[in-house]
Order: sequence, then C-alpha cells, then structure tokens
Amino acid sequence: MPLERFSASWREAYVTGTSASENSRDEGECVFCTFAQDEVNASSGVLFRNEATYVILNAFPYGSGHLLVLPRRHVADLQELSDDEYEQFFWTLRRTVRAVEAAYGPDGMNVGMNLGLAAGAGIPKHLHGHVLPRWTGDTNFMTSIGETRVLPESLQSTWQKVRAQF
Repeated sequence: MPLERFSASWREAYVTGTSASENSRDEGECVFCTFAQDEVNASSGVLFRNEATYVILNAFPYGSGHLLVLPRRHVADLQELSDDEYEQFFWTLRRTVRAVEAAYGPDGMNVGMNLGLAAGAGIPKHLHGHVLPRWTGDTNFMTSIGETRVLPESLQSTWQKVRAQF
C-alpha cells in the first residue's frame, strides 16, 4: 500500500519567514521570555505558571485548545534544563493535558516538541511543548486542500475554557 502524502506548504512562510528567523537568533528579546514574566490573565494569554514553567495560548493555533508549555528560563534544549526544571516542565505538561481533556473532551491529543529549526520549531531558541486536542475527522478539506484552518472559537474563549480547569 503506497504512502499518501499531503502538503502543509502554508507552514513554509511561517517557519522560514522574518519573524521565525528573528526569533531563532539570540539577538533582541525573546517573545517567550517576555510572556514568562506576565501574570496569569486573559489579556496576556498566560493560563498557568509556577517557579520554573508557564502555559500560554498558542497565538497561531492549529485548532481550538492549542496550548504551549514552556520553561520560564530561556533554554533551547531539554538537556539545558536543570533536574528541577525538567521535572516541573513535564509535570506542567501533564497538568496541561488534563486541563485540555477536561475542557474539551477530545477523542485524542497531540503532545510534542519541535527541537530546533530543522525540526520545524518556529522559535527554536526557547524550548516549548505543544498540547493540541484532536477529534476524529478534524482534518478536513479546508485544511488539506484549501490550505485554510477554521477555528470555531476565539483565543479569549479558549483561555476561559481551559483556565477553569487549572
């Protein structure tokens, strides 16, 4: 049985674009480091934070409920985390999955990290994990053929739904 392939060429502009390349260098201020200082509130999109990590809405979500889990310290790789930061990062990742499951009741979940520019990280200099609820049949012709994502809710609505579960 041959492997079918679908193109996500719309991502090329994001991954190779100006904002991605600006954030892939250590020059200037990292957008994730800026959010790491913000308090939990709907205007910043920060949903949860502790001493070492925080959770924020993805400003460019693949779908409703797409969240990012990040260390507060500016590190690019898992091996740069201290043991305590590593423990808190994965504890926060698990807590985020539970919150998204409770808020959305999805059929499944994508949880992952793109480590480095070559792996598809839009901001490769600051480690971050993705949590994305999925439903059977949620990839349709709009995404695969129309190269368009349809998000049925605002980021504000996502924040309210998920924040209530933290």
